Amino acid sequence: MMETPGRIANTQDALDFTVENVEKALHQLYYDPNIDNKNLAQKWLMQAQVSPQAWQFCWALLSPDKVPEIQYFGASALHTKISRYWSDIPSDQYESLKSQLFSQIACFSSGAKMVLTRLCVALASLALNTMPEAWPGAVAEMVRVFQEEGGGIDGRARCLALLELLTVLPEEFQTSRLPQYRKGQVRGALGREWGSVCPLLQQLLRRTDSPGAVKARVLRCLSSWVLLDVPLSESEGLVHDCFVALSDPELFDTAVEALVNAISQPDSQRYVNTLLKLVPPVLALQDQLREAVQSGDMETCHGICRVAVTLGENHSRILLEQVDHWQSFLALVNMIMFCTGIPGHYPVNETTSSLTLTFWYTLQDEIMSFETNKQAVYLQVYRPVYFQLVDVLLHKAQFPSDQEYASWTSDEKEQFRIYRVDISDTLMYVYEMLGAELLSNLYDKLGRLLTNTEQPTSWQHTEALLYGFQSIAETIDVNYSDVIPGLIGLIPRISINNVQLADTVMFTIGALAEWLADHPVMLSSVLPLVLQALGNPDLSISSVSTLKKICRECKSDLPPYATNIVAVSQEVLIKQIHKTSQCMWLMQALGFLLSALPVEDILRNLHSLITPYIQQLEKLAEETPNPSNKLAIIHILGLLSNLFTTLDISKQDEESEDGSAAPVKTAPPPPGPNPVVVVLQQVFALIQTVLGKWLNDSQVVEAVCAIFEKSVKTLLHNFAPMVSQLSQMLGQMYSTIPQASALDLTRQLVHIFASQTEHFPPIKALFELVTSVTLSIFQQGPRDHPDIVDSFMQLQAQALKRKPDLYLSESLDVKAVYHCGLLSLKFPEAPTVKSTCLFFTELLPRCLDVPPVARLLQEDGKLLIQALLEVWNAPNIDFFFLSH
Repeated sequence: MMETPGRIANTQDALDFTVENVEKALHQLYYDPNIDNKNLAQKWLMQAQVSPQAWQFCWALLSPDKVPEIQYFGASALHTKISRYWSDIPSDQYESLKSQLFSQIACFSSGAKMVLTRLCVALASLALNTMPEAWPGAVAEMVRVFQEEGGGIDGRARCLALLELLTVLPEEFQTSRLPQYRKGQVRGALGREWGSVCPLLQQLLRRTDSPGAVKARVLRCLSSWVLLDVPLSESEGLVHDCFVALSDPELFDTAVEALVNAISQPDSQRYVNTLLKLVPPVLALQDQLREAVQSGDMETCHGICRVAVTLGENHSRILLEQVDHWQSFLALVNMIMFCTGIPGHYPVNETTSSLTLTFWYTLQDEIMSFETNKQAVYLQVYRPVYFQLVDVLLHKAQFPSDQEYASWTSDEKEQFRIYRVDISDTLMYVYEMLGAELLSNLYDKLGRLLTNTEQPTSWQHTEALLYGFQSIAETIDVNYSDVIPGLIGLIPRISINNVQLADTVMFTIGALAEWLADHPVMLSSVLPLVLQALGNPDLSISSVSTLKKICRECKSDLPPYATNIVAVSQEVLIKQIHKTSQCMWLMQALGFLLSALPVEDILRNLHSLITPYIQQLEKLAEETPNPSNKLAIIHILGLLSNLFTTLDISKQDEESEDGSAAPVKTAPPPPGPNPVVVVLQQVFALIQTVLGKWLNDSQVVEAVCAIFEKSVKTLLHNFAPMVSQLSQMLGQMYSTIPQASALDLTRQLVHIFASQTEHFPPIKALFELVTSVTLSIFQQGPRDHPDIVDSFMQLQAQALKRKPDLYLSESLDVKAVYHCGLLSLKFPEAPTVKSTCLFFTELLPRCLDVPPVARLLQEDGKLLIQALLEVWNAPNIDFFFLSH
């Protein structure tokens, strides 16, 4: 039985790294079915490769009688030794090593390609380590050695081996571990060697008897060298030869790569005359491009487009500035326009048009960056081009026929959706150049389309024009546009018999919600469409999001429609037409809507809206907990949370839909109880019942806390009537089973109510209770509860910031909290460490006005410094608080 590399590796005996053992290990790596044995073999071979004995076995492994896998390992070992352990090689052995590598490359020029490539990479590494001092003119010597006849190797094989060596040389430079100062020296030396490489490549590419394989290797070699920023002017002839190669199908792909790499190198911008000479050959590709389009040759279309776009995108400013050549650059722009509008539907019939979109951004940026007078001249030429671009983009954004679209895969539909988003972004950007005239242009087209009774129009055309409007209105302020009233008037005239068209109608209305707020008389034109769409599950996202936008922006003008909106919403909620997330959006919409009604109307609508859910929750609360009723409970609690997130009867300057930033109240609420508080008080006992059965489930507890947390954030001080009973419930919850969500809700109560005299006692009692319970968690070992630790540190920071008096209580063990902070600093979770830093940021300045903190820091302050020093190198630590 053969000796396994696993046992070999364990002996650590250098004599084990023999040719025989390496071959055994390679056999085990490639053919042993046991994955553990493979891993052992691989580990052992990696050790062998870097061992001093590698110099002996690597040459033996290259013997002609070995299989390619073994020869490949020998060549790789050579490369590893040269590239990573160059300093181990005595300088008097450089020549010998070089000669051996030349000899081996010659031998393998007709052998296994993968071995030849590794040997070329090894010689390339040697060259990079010795040029220019120890091996001046390295590339010239490589060319000379392989051009000499001899050794019984045919000229074609020698030529391909030389080209492989010349190709990998710049690639090895890009990945080499040379010191920075050496990289600069070697880059300069390689740049000077281009004079030896360029004529050779040009000669081989132009010879009519050069085999296709040789020409392809020449083009790959050029691609490799241009990445070294060799002067484009010196490669001019070779680059023009690449254009010729595009006519050869076998060379097309490699020629495209070479051209793209050559044209896009940053240094090429210095060679203006050379760049100008590249425009005519690019334009000359248009016939080949049109033929490819007609024959459905997507690869050729793609390649030619890449070349044209690379030239235009990388050098648009330089080419724009050459005013004597403005017509040729305009012709290039029109060629790219043809690529943008290439026939067929993306991504099924074509994949080329998407390549061009960034070019239009770049060209616009360059034009708009000129000073005013110069810009005006360019706009005269290019504004018509961009209007044409809008037409092209909207045509490309059109859906295919219903039958064709139905045949697309889900992946193709998703790619098309993303493509339309990219078009939408481009249209939005183009608006900055074309301005209000663009909207007028779109409106005129849509008007003609919808009022033309003689010629039937496809829904796709209508949808694309609306999509253009939506793209712009979503992000641009169109409130001052004089065409929007006409657009709103046209929308009801659209014959909607298709889901995609209906979706876009909805999204367009939603994008105009701010405009509707300024022109509420137009609500009656569009609101019926939105409410009708609510009942269609296929329009779930678009209809609900649009209603939410309208209710948010236009709520003060919606009371006349409120009854109808609530009725339709209730109906679709009861029928469960929408998925959970859309149901939550719908509740947020209703919260906005109800906020603008008189309190008695709010209470009446709330009663009818949530009574079915309260009844359902009562039944669920009586049932034995199981996964099914858990989901139903969380859903109902989520509906209430989202309703209370946006239901706010006070006047505001600025609304915060998700509660991330507190709204600014500008007027007191109407007298009487707050509707949200009324509802919460009515359901409080029921919520306690639910908690009684589900206290062990963090998701249910989180959902309960979310109701109160979102209500607190929205109502702020108007939540006051609930503070006492909620504090009591929170204390009971947390004492029974501590959960982070309860701490987060406590933090909100501390933030808003701790400073109010009448609410300080329940807040103080709650704060002391949750602190005591959490300290016991720390005593038992907090590592399994990073979320609780995180929330606890945030709570302590909030208490110190809002009401430092909480730290004056004799019931609060300030020293224990401090030591918990020291422990928390060492947690691996970045959010926990950040919250702990926030705690110390608030704690340290309090030594001036909170005596317990002052005594603590005097006694144990050095422990904080010690903890900081221990975690100083941790990437997730925040040392902001050190400034204190």
